[in-house]
Amino acid sequence: MSKKWVYLFNEGNRTMAELLGGKGAGLAEMTNAGLPVPPGFTITTEACLAYFAAVNSFPEGMQTQTREAMQVIEKTTGKKFGDTVNPLLVSVRSGARVSMPGMMDTVLNVGLNPETLQGLAAKSNNERFAYDAYRRLISMFGRIVKDIDGKYFDDVLNEYKAKTEGKRDTDLTVDMLKEIVVEYKAIYKRELGEEFPDDVWAQLFQATEAVFKSWFGNKAVTYRRLNKMSDEWGTAVNICTMVFGNMGDDSGTGVAFTRNPNTGEHALFGEYLINAQGEDVVAGIRTPMAISELAKVNPAIYQQFVDLARMLEAHYHDMQDLEFTVEKGKLYMLQTRSGKRGARASIKIAVDQVGEGIITEQEAVLRVKPEEVDIMLHPFFDSDSKQAAVKEGLMIAKGLNASPGAGTGVAVFDSARAMALAAKGTDVILVRPETSPEDVGGMLMSRGLLTQHGGATSHAAVVARGSNLPCVAGAEGININTDLRQFTVGSRVVKEGDVISIDGTEGMVFIGPIKMVDVDFNKEADLAMILRWADKYRRLRVYANADYPRDAKRAINFGAQGVGLCRTEHMFFEKERRPIVVGMIMAKNDGELRQKYLDELLPFQRSDFEGIFEAMNGLPTIIRLIDPPMHEFLPKRETLIEEITELRCKDSDPKALAEKTKMLELVESLWEANPMMGLRGCRVGLMMPGVTEMQVRAIFEAGCRVAKRGTKVSVEIMIPLVGHVNELKLEREKLERVAKAVMAEEGSEIPYMFGTMIEVPRAALVADELAQYAEFFSFGTNDLTQMTFGYSRDDAEEKFLRAYVNDLKILPFDPFQSLDQVGVGKLVRMAVEAGKATRPDIELGICGEHGGDPASIDFFHRVGLKYVSCSPYRVSQARLAAAQAALRNK
Repeated sequence: MSKKWVYLFNEGNRTMAELLGGKGAGLAEMTNAGLPVPPGFTITTEACLAYFAAVNSFPEGMQTQTREAMQVIEKTTGKKFGDTVNPLLVSVRSGARVSMPGMMDTVLNVGLNPETLQGLAAKSNNERFAYDAYRRLISMFGRIVKDIDGKYFDDVLNEYKAKTEGKRDTDLTVDMLKEIVVEYKAIYKRELGEEFPDDVWAQLFQATEAVFKSWFGNKAVTYRRLNKMSDEWGTAVNICTMVFGNMGDDSGTGVAFTRNPNTGEHALFGEYLINAQGEDVVAGIRTPMAISELAKVNPAIYQQFVDLARMLEAHYHDMQDLEFTVEKGKLYMLQTRSGKRGARASIKIAVDQVGEGIITEQEAVLRVKPEEVDIMLHPFFDSDSKQAAVKEGLMIAKGLNASPGAGTGVAVFDSARAMALAAKGTDVILVRPETSPEDVGGMLMSRGLLTQHGGATSHAAVVARGSNLPCVAGAEGININTDLRQFTVGSRVVKEGDVISIDGTEGMVFIGPIKMVDVDFNKEADLAMILRWADKYRRLRVYANADYPRDAKRAINFGAQGVGLCRTEHMFFEKERRPIVVGMIMAKNDGELRQKYLDELLPFQRSDFEGIFEAMNGLPTIIRLIDPPMHEFLPKRETLIEEITELRCKDSDPKALAEKTKMLELVESLWEANPMMGLRGCRVGLMMPGVTEMQVRAIFEAGCRVAKRGTKVSVEIMIPLVGHVNELKLEREKLERVAKAVMAEEGSEIPYMFGTMIEVPRAALVADELAQYAEFFSFGTNDLTQMTFGYSRDDAEEKFLRAYVNDLKILPFDPFQSLDQVGVGKLVRMAVEAGKATRPDIELGICGEHGGDPASIDFFHRVGLKYVSCSPYRVSQARLAAAQAALRNK
């Protein structure tokens, strides 16, 4: 027997999303629960993957099973696929295991040809409806299956709509629709050199193939890259009996969420469009009515839908995204899946559902995404500035508040140009009449979206909410001309390149920029609740990278439990200190002169450390001694050469010329072919006596003095870039003598440890030796990744790394953003095991950028680290990610 490629809806259930896709599993679950679902079947994700494995050929048995499943549907419905008297029409829809709204393809009304068209018209006693369905099929099939430019079809439709009084598609007459069908078929033949297919099975299998191929369409691939979804999943294809919302005013179609996806409010949210098919709502063809208005149009249907919505949310224990159609006064459910939602809504829904007894605290912690916590800390428009802009008449339009948040950028009217400008660092607001899946690349790289048409469940709104972009949709007061690259509001013209601002929370559009402000973290009660629950379940401690007292205070506010990385060299870059550092470097072999400059630096360093110790109030504070190459503190070589050349040409300032020339000689003497692997880190302390001694003296003087004022101090000294045990041995012995001497001078003792950063591959390999002299390891995964891969962090992204990930598929992700657990992770695991073998109580942590990445945090939990350290603004999401790691890996 051949493999089972096709499942009837009554053969599946909610647990089969990997095989049937999320949509197919939802349809199966609703069918088995007795909900009004049109009969249908699902072609599996395995069939999709087999299709690509066979170089775009359907797997053996799939077409036969499809025909057999269709016979079951025919028997259930009493209709027949391709019949001229009582024709069965079907929709062909995609369905990945995780919702990818609008990213893949759908074809409706499959099964119509000139003969079945007449049967449909006679059976429904509605010729207009039949021709409306036929013109939709030709258009969708042409665009999606045959890749004909949709503009050709749109131009014809708009031409006929313009002839009607109401200018809407519902105002088209039967005769107009007949003429449109003729013109659509002419377009099809002109573009392809072939007739539109009348064979209904050819329509079905070509549409199925188009859905399979859409899995690797540009927009779907882009969406998966941005959402870290695998290409290996494939999409299912759902073939469902058509029900028609375009049969008159007693019919319609809608999309709704069981809770507000913007705010999280426990109230039905969505839209309904009378006399329309499903794609009309999300495509923004007409601006629909709010779902609550359905209660006035058809109270019985509305109440039935409300009851089903409540039942489905209770069943799935999550907010649901529902699609439905009303055909001649009868409700049909076409989809249920977990609804995409904004960050604030996600957190509120999770907290509320715990309070309602629907889910547990642990389920709430697992449900909220760490990046949603991060988004909650992003800025919004300053209220005073926004009010002032309103008073000054800069608010030029209002639309639907389709996705919350605020954004400012230059108006751009084309997705490709938006992507190009955004790639160069320009902030962009994408402005479109309405968006389509083809726009997704530009949408996801923009600061926000503005559309003239469409509603809160339009394609633009759904993608924006899922990507946490602000979106104002259905701003009917603006008139967009994409050819001229401008929009008008009355007499005002906004051209491409003009700066605009949008407020997706209130649906407002402004000319010019508006001041942004940070979110008040302390007023986010729902977020605070989620994080309190997270703290109950996590094992990993969360520290912050903080170089200044202000950073430490901010980190504490976000819940940091210590400082995992204080980079002392950042303090050297302050304006008043830079000349002293330069002087220290210029002293070269003059130990007495160098010490003079070090003595000048000491009070600055001591003051910095006092501020950090006071802010941390006894929490662990890990201070890394100087790390970067010395040339980074000096003027750039190229700049000096230009200045010297100019001085020589002018011959006006001999003193300045001499100083610049001497500086250039110093820079030349420090020049290295590969400075990131040159004189830096512990090598500076070993080769330039006095530098790290001064730093340790400043640390312990500060610690002792703060402790004597009654504030607890806990300090750990980190020696960077160690590759050999003798480097660590020499530095620790030298620096510990300084530490003990300072404590004796100050008459005060503070707890301290000495350790090292594991960032050189050799250090990971000899971690057992290093642990003899290191009381803690902190993994510097930025440099460890750089040296393990042999990739330059400064050059790889632009030169090849993006292509490695996106085009050549050599790497699954950027290893500087998420830890390479196979290679770099193996070094980390080896070092952990070797370090513990020598020193069982060794403290283990990580302070690279990976310390804030959820996938990396999961690895660090599993490998047994004590803490992760990240930037202050990532502390909150790291707290949640650490809890999720603990719950997932019980």
